[in-house]
Amino acid sequence: MNAELEYSVMQYHASELRRAAAEQRRVREAVKGPRSERRHRSVFARFRAS
Repeated sequence: MNAELEYSVMQYHASELRRAAAEQRRVREAVKGPRSERRHRSVFARFRAS
């Protein structure tokens, strides 16, 4: 396989892993945290995403 292509595939895979880990972390925090914090955090997430 071309080295540049292999590198970009590895970068894509790493970004997917980071995204999945962040999502898992958010789920764990939401389950663990109090209800008011959860609501507050989702409002911030909406602002951050836009």
